[in-house]
Amino acid sequence: MAVILIIDDSPTELHLFQNMLENNGFDTLVADSGEEGLRQAQASRPDCILMDVVMPGMNGFQATRKLNQDPRTSSIPVIIITTKDQETDKIWGMRQGAVEYLVKPIRENELVAKINAVMAD
Repeated sequence: MAVILIIDDSPTELHLFQNMLENNGFDTLVADSGEEGLRQAQASRPDCILMDVVMPGMNGFQATRKLNQDPRTSSIPVIIITTKDQETDKIWGMRQGAVEYLVKPIRENELVAKINAVMAD
C-alpha cells in the first residue's frame, strides 16, 4: 500500500489526517515540523507528502522547495494543506514544487481523491 508522510505541527491535524488515510488503506508517517519532515522524507521516501504551510521554524513552502531541490526526494509529489485560501499562496506553493493545494477543513473523499490523482501522474 502507498505510504503518505503527513507534515503538520498540529497534533490534532496529524491525528485527523492519519485516521482519514489509514481508514482508506494508506500507510502513514508523521512529522511535526518541516525539518523533521525533510529527514523522514529522505529516510523513507514516501509515495506522497501532505505539507502544512504555517509551522514554526521551516515553513511548508521552504520545506517543499528543499524537497524539490534534493534528488532523493524531488520525485515525491507534495500536496500543500493550509487554512489560507489565497490565490497568491496557492501560486507560491506551486512555484516551490507542490503539485496540489488544498484548504482546510478537507473532506476525507476529497483528500483521498487528490492523493490518488497525484500518485497516478
